[in-house]
Amino acid sequence: MSLELLSKLETKIQATLETIELLKMELEEEKQKASTLSEQNQQLTEQNQQLQQELTSWNDKVTGLVGLLNSEI
Repeated sequence: MSLELLSKLETKIQATLETIELLKMELEEEKQKASTLSEQNQQLTEQNQQLQQELTSWNDKVTGLVGLLNSEI
């Protein structure tokens, strides 16, 4: 092999290693984003359940009050 070919090979290997390092960093960022989104999803799920319970409670109260009104009339 000529010195020129070895130099080109070295350049390509270096570029490949840099690309791999960048991809590793991007992967880590995406993992962090996924973790954050998972936490947000869990919080929103819990909030949704709480709001559904509150809605059910209010519906029960309104139904009870309407029932009292109907029995008074």
